Amino acid sequence: MTFDGRVWTVWRDAPNFNQRFTGTPSDDGRTIDGQWEMSRDGETWNVDFAITYTREA
Repeated sequence: MTFDGRVWTVWRDAPNFNQRFTGTPSDDGRTIDGQWEMSRDGETWNVDFAITYTREA
């Protein structure tokens, strides 16, 4: 997992089931919009699902 101050990245390398997540926080820090992707061969990536994390007040 990495966070470079602007993009949050998570990955999992596993035989026949690679995953990666990329999320971007909003300017006010209340939400993170991102998507999970998966790959069977580690080269061809497909969006698995999009997600939005929201901070409660």
